[in-house]
Amino acid sequence: MNKSVAELFCEWVRIDSESGNEAEFIGVLKEFLEQDLGATCMLDGYGNLIAKLPAKNSDATDTVALAAHADTVKPGTGIEPVIENGVIRSAGATILGADDKAGIAEIVEAVRTADRHPPVEILITREEEIGLCGAKNLDLSLVNAKRAFIIDADDQSEVVIGGPTHVSFDITVIGRASHAGMEPEKGISAIRVAAMAIASMPEGRIDHETTANIGTIQGGLIRNGVPDRVELKAECRSLNDEKALKQAKKMRDAFTEAAAKAGAQVEIKEEIEYRASTLDPESEIVKLAAAAVRDAGLEPDIKVLTGGTDALVLANRGLEAVVIGFGGYNAHAIEEYLPVASLDKGAEILRHLLHRLADGS
Repeated sequence: MNKSVAELFCEWVRIDSESGNEAEFIGVLKEFLEQDLGATCMLDGYGNLIAKLPAKNSDATDTVALAAHADTVKPGTGIEPVIENGVIRSAGATILGADDKAGIAEIVEAVRTADRHPPVEILITREEEIGLCGAKNLDLSLVNAKRAFIIDADDQSEVVIGGPTHVSFDITVIGRASHAGMEPEKGISAIRVAAMAIASMPEGRIDHETTANIGTIQGGLIRNGVPDRVELKAECRSLNDEKALKQAKKMRDAFTEAAAKAGAQVEIKEEIEYRASTLDPESEIVKLAAAAVRDAGLEPDIKVLTGGTDALVLANRGLEAVVIGFGGYNAHAIEEYLPVASLDKGAEILRHLLHRLADGS
């Protein structure tokens, strides 16, 4: 007897898969897809899982990709799910892992219960939570689909059609160490230089589509020593590519100028993680996603987000992609929970999508 979608979800979240440690779970999922769905499965060079299924009761020839990510955030080791009053939660001091194993479970349930579907590729990426690394390294030569539906948003009425340019920074400020009590004037405080830079730059909500943040700062070794080294991690994002690049320059200049004024040095590693991209709301892929949401009794909410998604990375790499929801709450927190009804609703949305595609919509 087939396990229910809730049973599959609970079974899968018990398998540890914090970012970088997804191999066991991906192996279990690969075996399941091969044995229970008859899929042809392969791993690409990065360890992403690609599962292929032929069309079912359909003459459609265009392949569609359904995608989700295998990794979870910390604390995600030793997850024990419990179901109470139709809601799944973690029994301990861990996240639940609905982000994104609920998406995976809903994909599987939709494919195995659909009356008909076109050729399907199930794409399961690694290390999404630490920089969308799996999508960036996905071997697209193994993928036939030209459009993908990513199941990785909370709200199941949402259809996410775009996202921001995202620039990340690894910054090192190098000052000069000295004894803070005996000869502080001989030192150059890297902490002070970093503070001057941060105070001089725009940060937080810059405008309705642009943000900037200093995420971490680490420096100093002892109380009575002028610190000679500080390391920071920062970022900026904007739905407007030009604004993102201008904000990145302001951040870069703030640290360069503060270091020069204090006689310190600064090393800045800057990387554009992905570029802003937005699909036309009238494009076929957006209309398909919205129609499937509507078929399931929800009113679609078409939107762009300033968060990064596998869809944005794949769009930058030439694959049309939108994001739809899996129906969880409080992702990335130990208070995360998932109604069982959300699993059923997510599978229903995807089933409607597959039926429309099978019928040539």
